Formats: sequence, structure tokens, C-alpha cells
Amino acid sequence: MSQEEQPQIYLISPPEFDLMAFPEQLAAVLDAREVACVRLALASHDEDRICRAADALREVTTPRDVALVIDRHFLLAERLGLDGVHLDDGARSVRKARKALGPDAIVGAYAGASRHEGMNAGEAGSDYVAFGPMGPSSLEDGETAAFEIFEWWSQMIEIPCVAEGGLTQELVTKLAPVTDFFGVGAEIWDNEDPVGALAALTSGF
Repeated sequence: MSQEEQPQIYLISPPEFDLMAFPEQLAAVLDAREVACVRLALASHDEDRICRAADALREVTTPRDVALVIDRHFLLAERLGLDGVHLDDGARSVRKARKALGPDAIVGAYAGASRHEGMNAGEAGSDYVAFGPMGPSSLEDGETAAFEIFEWWSQMIEIPCVAEGGLTQELVTKLAPVTDFFGVGAEIWDNEDPVGALAALTSGF
């Protein structure tokens, strides 16, 4: 990413949410700030629950021309008419997902703190690679993605990268020149005012 370009916002849903309340929260955020993509990241493996959540979020994202991708379940992505899938196993499922979804779908991959895994995912055909967490997070083993990964990636690799997990205003300001997207989730949804929380988090760019 060039110094002139601003990173974009990539929203990540909570792992569990109220189907009656969350779509309204999401709509408020999308109306307040330009967002490139929303990821449905439910912890549930219940297919009916996931499908109902996807339908509810699609009713919010589609009229606003915002892409909607789903965690892991690329077969559901196709069936539900979503824009693509976010894979959490690095490069391992990228080719399979691409074959299933076709060339126009979004296929993204999470590479943790591994530049090598990110490169493998890119070579396998992912549209973006996510690294993280950036700060302390209960979802990982304590290892965080180093700033140097993004610095190197922005200079050497054309595939867009996402910084996600444990973001703070300070980290966002530091990373803004070297990442293409910020994956924002708990940082705003755990706040009573997600719109205000996002504005504060991204005030450095």
C-alpha cells in the first residue's frame, strides 16, 4: 500500500450475537463510516443458526454495497450467496475454497503471526492475508504479529493484508502506513457505542 492510500475498515462480527439487535448495530456503523467488508464470525457450528445470521447480515450489507464473507464455511458461502469466505487455517484450504467458489469470490486467509504462512496463502490464490493478533488477545497463544511483518509485506507483496485482533488506537496509528485493512471486532462491539468506539480507534488516519 502506498503512503497516499488510507487503510480500509473490515468489520468482524462478535462470536455470538442477538439476531434482533446486532443487525441494527451493524447498520449504524456502516452508515457512519465507510466499510469495505463484513465477516460473519460466529463461534457456533449450528448450520441453521449460521444461515439465519447470514441472512440477517446480508439484509444490512447488500443495500449498502458492502461485501459479506463468512468464517470457514465456504460451502455455505456459495449456498447463501455470500461474497466469499475467510479461512482460519492459513494456506491449507485456499485452493479448495477457490475451486468451490470460483474466481470472482473473495477468499481470504488468516496466517497468525507467520509471514511464511501468509506467503503460502498468497501463492495458493488468496485475495488477502490477515495477520494477528496485534495486541493481547484471549483467542491466541500469546504470540502477536510483529510490525515488521506488515512493513515487509507492504514493500514486497502486492496481495492486500489485514491487521486484526487486540487493536488499540496507538497500534492503528502505527500500522496505518503499512496495512491495507484493519479487522475490527471486539474492539467496538464490546463497547456500548460501537460507532463512537470505531471513530476513536481509527482517529489516527
